Amino acid sequence: MKFLLSCEFNIDTARVELKYSDGSMLAIDCDAVEDEYTKTIRHRSALDYLVYDAPLEYAELVLCGDVEAYLKNSIDLLQDE
Repeated sequence: MKFLLSCEFNIDTARVELKYSDGSMLAIDCDAVEDEYTKTIRHRSALDYLVYDAPLEYAELVLCGDVEAYLKNSIDLLQDE
């Protein structure tokens, strides 16, 4: 069984990098994710917040396929304020 050792945003490559105990690594191309899912600056801001402040949550959203639901919910919350 492999365990997650670290999850960090690499600003030089614009990727969230996950490193595992067996030596494997997974890199998520944040530019590609934003190009696929963002339609507005608010969408981009919502994802940027996660990339910089909560990269593990960002990785979970992308890997579980929940990006669209997150963006819809986060924008709905902003409009309610």
